Amino acid sequence: MFAIVETGGKQYQVEEGRYLDVELLDGDADSKVVFDKVVMIVNGKKSKVGQPYVAGASAEGTIVKHDKSKKVIVYKQRPKKGYRRKQGHRQGFTRVMISKIRTSAQKKAAETAETTEA
Repeated sequence: MFAIVETGGKQYQVEEGRYLDVELLDGDADSKVVFDKVVMIVNGKKSKVGQPYVAGASAEGTIVKHDKSKKVIVYKQRPKKGYRRKQGHRQGFTRVMISKIRTSAQKKAAETAETTEA
């Protein structure tokens, strides 16, 4: 089972137990994060496609770390003019470990289980 979620203006394919590198998110390491904008859930013949998002579905995860990606070199030059500029850039990202993908039915069942335990 996997899902396609939208965050940071991009769409990512997520699976339970795998990590995902996304644009920088607020929050410290080991804090929970929930992706509510689920575009599609694929579970064999029980696949759901949202219009634009699947109602009640979410992907839950834990922030593992905040880091920077490899350096990208930006080099500009104008021939025969003596103009040269070299600049580096490192884009920040957040690594998230996906722990659970919930559909609307699973979300309702989890909420009722939490209320009965309390």
